[in-house]
Amino acid sequence: MVVTTELPLRQMPQAYYERDAAIIPSSYWPAALIDLAITRAIPEHKLLRHTGIFCEDFFHIDHRICPEQLLQLIHNIQKNYTANDISFLLGHQLLPSNMANLNQQLVTARNLIELIDALIEHQHIACPLINIRCTYEGNQLVICWQDACGAEDAFIFLVETMTTAICSMTRWRSNTRLPWTLYFAHKKPEYIEQYQVHLGSDLHFDCQRNAMSIARDYCYQAWTKIHTTHTDNMLPHPLNIPSKGFLTEVYDYLNNNISTAPNLEQTAADFGMSCASFKRKLKKHRSHFQAIYDAVRKDLAVYWIHKEGWSSEQVAQRLHFHDVANLRRAFKKWTGLTLLAVRH
Repeated sequence: MVVTTELPLRQMPQAYYERDAAIIPSSYWPAALIDLAITRAIPEHKLLRHTGIFCEDFFHIDHRICPEQLLQLIHNIQKNYTANDISFLLGHQLLPSNMANLNQQLVTARNLIELIDALIEHQHIACPLINIRCTYEGNQLVICWQDACGAEDAFIFLVETMTTAICSMTRWRSNTRLPWTLYFAHKKPEYIEQYQVHLGSDLHFDCQRNAMSIARDYCYQAWTKIHTTHTDNMLPHPLNIPSKGFLTEVYDYLNNNISTAPNLEQTAADFGMSCASFKRKLKKHRSHFQAIYDAVRKDLAVYWIHKEGWSSEQVAQRLHFHDVANLRRAFKKWTGLTLLAVRH
């Protein structure tokens, strides 16, 4: 008798956009950023340096730029403006948007979960540089932020912007300030007053992830005021653009296939390229395979230990470590914490 062992099926990658793909309408994120920068008296030549963006571009409603250009624009603003309020002010302006389909779904959402679903569906427009990962953890809805295209030094700016955008939008639609709990992976900044003014007081820094959570009870509470909007003057929504950036898709692929112990060779093959090409694409996006694989394993380990109460042996086995000692060393490297510390 022949005994066969059935291997788990791999989930294949989905479509994604890349760092140099022209997907971002110039009249949305770039225009809002430039307007804010001009009010802060940043000279135009410094603002647009090395971006490949020109003022006349904004007269063409179908003009788009790529994530790399938008990141350069943010870098120029950070370099030439010493105050730390633009990310928060931008967040208040971003939602609802001037893009017809996204705007219509946001302003007519009947509850919080419909609004978040709309943001995820159109995240290539609403938040093209950092993507949303939304999960339920116990009695909490949790929104996590993931680097989509290699944000590097702009990542904190982007987290501040999108956290503010969601807090501001949900406050407007629900007619109350929803009790979000906000988690940030970076250390408590010197400009903490900006966080307190724009985001409230339930703030936690030096955490294992950038996230915002709220009790599930708020997800389906009906928003009594349904807003209507005319889309005649809205901008057309770009079509046929994937919803996630390349780095997000690599993270999701590794997360979905963790049971198969994914490696570089298999991942590259499933993404339809050689190892060398895959490494070059990761480098273009300011990352590498081990960094993303470690991020996935860290997030899963923290969740399984802290939220699910798994034993160290269970986690080590699921993450394909030879023994718990190896897991302990890796976990300390990833988080700066011991397994015992994160358990409590």
